[in-house]
Amino acid sequence: MHEFVKLAFVRTTGVRIPPGPSFMFKRRDLEKLYKSGLSQMEMSEKLRCSHGKITYWMKKYNLPCRARRDAMYIKYNPNGDPFKIKKRLNQKEIELKGMGIGLYWGEGTKADKCSVRLANTNPMLIEKFIEFLIKVCGVKKTDLRFGLQIFNDMNPQEILNFWLNELKVKPERFYKLTITPARSIGKYRSKTKHGVLTVYYHNRKLRDILYEWTLPG
Repeated sequence: MHEFVKLAFVRTTGVRIPPGPSFMFKRRDLEKLYKSGLSQMEMSEKLRCSHGKITYWMKKYNLPCRARRDAMYIKYNPNGDPFKIKKRLNQKEIELKGMGIGLYWGEGTKADKCSVRLANTNPMLIEKFIEFLIKVCGVKKTDLRFGLQIFNDMNPQEILNFWLNELKVKPERFYKLTITPARSIGKYRSKTKHGVLTVYYHNRKLRDILYEWTLPG
């Protein structure tokens, strides 16, 4: 490696490169790069060596390897979690947490392992779940996305305007409307006069935390 390039590399990464073609890496240097979120392949590119050499020294030092999904999470969240769960809750927040967990347990989509997702027709329940995400889970409201399912005999713009006014969000935060054939007139239709609203928060880690909160014990 050219001395100028080597010097720049050391200043950038803090990893000192020993001389010689078959040098050994120090444990703390590999650990530092790996914890920064780099994959082993990215580390080999950064250190200008073969992927096999990185793998060899990782095994030599018995450094645990991340699962692929954990590596991807770090890659897309280089500054840490985009949410911050509140640890000390007042009485109202404790009640809000209980309600939020109950809503997710009853109405949330647990099959989606990459996102927190909850659908309902009731604006009050939707707003309470959003409040739970913001005040207890530390989610930014600007990171929430929304889906809307309506029947083909409804006025799309009228329904969308209703939810925009209720949630106080901009239209671009909504995904494309899903329109399905109208069902028979009856009690169900009276409950869905504003369509079915889905709240999305795309974060696998928070989804896992909420799922664990719903488990007994």
